[in-house]
Amino acid sequence: MILHCDDHLAIAEKPAGLPAVPGRTEALQDCLSRRVQAELLDALVVHRLDMATSGLMLFARSAAVQRQLGAAFAARQVRKRYIAVVAGRVGPDAGEIDLPLAADWPNRPRQIVDRTRGKASLTRYTVLARSDDATRLELEPFTGRSHQLRVHLAAIGHPILGDALYAPADVQAAATRLLLHASALAFAHPRSGEPFEIASAVPF
Repeated sequence: MILHCDDHLAIAEKPAGLPAVPGRTEALQDCLSRRVQAELLDALVVHRLDMATSGLMLFARSAAVQRQLGAAFAARQVRKRYIAVVAGRVGPDAGEIDLPLAADWPNRPRQIVDRTRGKASLTRYTVLARSDDATRLELEPFTGRSHQLRVHLAAIGHPILGDALYAPADVQAAATRLLLHASALAFAHPRSGEPFEIASAVPF
């Protein structure tokens, strides 16, 4: 579970289906943050992943480092990379999805593309492989909106396989889980300032 640990931060790998932090119901109390804190009492959450998404989550080991890393995320100084498998054959080998996103209030937690009140949201993608009816992508979100990758890909007609919120029934049924994995993080280490990068093996 914990892939890296030093005096200032820890990085853990979240399985798909496990909440990042405790939810409101009893069934959602088991979560990655509590599992990490059972081993590292001082671990503090820096960012989150959707429950359906697997992959890397960063924890700080002091309030000062939590603030520093949080500011780095806000300033887009943390590079995040994801791997996804989407429905259909994505045509261009690389591209950008620049669509503003907002909460779909009557249908929370869903998000929608909203060109009037949405917040600017940018995702870059690179095709890694194609099959007859699916494409494997590397994704780099330059903003951190809720469900950004899932909504952006659905909006261009290539929803992520296994996505129970944004994909039609046949695409949902094409995988037993959401095929989205937070595969790499890169940032300046909060104490040394040196470049730090970590990767996680993709489980699909």
